[in-house]
Amino acid sequence: MPDLQIKLLSAAPDTRAQLAAMLVETVAQGGSVGFMHPLTPEDAATFWDGAQAAAERGERIILGGWNGPQLIGTVTLILNTPPNQPHRAEIAKMMTRPEWRGQGVATALLGRAEALAVEHGRTLLVLDTASDEGTAGLYESAGYSFAGELPGYALKPHGGLTGTWLYWKRVGGAAQG
Repeated sequence: MPDLQIKLLSAAPDTRAQLAAMLVETVAQGGSVGFMHPLTPEDAATFWDGAQAAAERGERIILGGWNGPQLIGTVTLILNTPPNQPHRAEIAKMMTRPEWRGQGVATALLGRAEALAVEHGRTLLVLDTASDEGTAGLYESAGYSFAGELPGYALKPHGGLTGTWLYWKRVGGAAQG
């Protein structure tokens, strides 16, 4: 287990560079996180610039898992929802560096994102993961319920279609509804 510290991520140049490198690496290894291979470091950095700007506006929270100076995982909690969904947030861009997978990094990041969702008055979390090589096991072990699959939802980073599995979880003494 790494000496894991979970922190809100800033727009610091080193953090931006590490986020961009993690995104490029994830896509190159087939991770379905919204991008196609090859993803350039510049395009990855531009994505994170936009995500950080959204975080500064309070629309999302970007968390990082650190082992000393190395960023080894990240997850985003999207808070920007339509007016009729103020109780909901979305888990997105869950990534762990390959050498740190299976060591509790993603589980710890997910737990912290859930706690922050509750702090922001959210009672329902939703997420999706690729049905081909996604991280369904992680989410199911964390108590997320499978809602269904959308077939042919997105292109895989190296081509070909994949479905997406939808998950949800009530948090923070959530009201039924």
